[in-house]
Amino acid sequence: MSVIAELLKVEEDGTLSFGNYDLEVKSKLSDFEFNGDLYKVKTFKEITKLERNGMFVYESVPGTAVNNFFESDSEMKFQVEGVDDAQITVEAENGAEYKVYVDDVNVGTVTANLGGKLVLSVELNEGKAVNVKLIKE
Repeated sequence: MSVIAELLKVEEDGTLSFGNYDLEVKSKLSDFEFNGDLYKVKTFKEITKLERNGMFVYESVPGTAVNNFFESDSEMKFQVEGVDDAQITVEAENGAEYKVYVDDVNVGTVTANLGGKLVLSVELNEGKAVNVKLIKE
């Protein structure tokens, strides 16, 4: 896995990949159509952010590359890579609890805040992708 040179792309399996933590200057791509929605990505070494139809979906500090991003009403999963450990915030259902798996290991349950955001930290080493899965309980 590596950074996404196009900033945002659709994979053959119908998932999204986005982000480039190697960029020194913030870059963005807007109005990317996927499944009837418009996506926008902003990314560089300090932050990666994804929006759908103007609404928050994903953010990492520092910046990351995300591959095979998939979400449904009950699950979100993706592979993430970066230079250093990242704090990741994702959209979630207000007040809902989610089981968090990192590389298929259950690391606990997290409750989304009232703003519909769920925050988790992931240990990252450059060149090694980490699988993240969130399952709504």
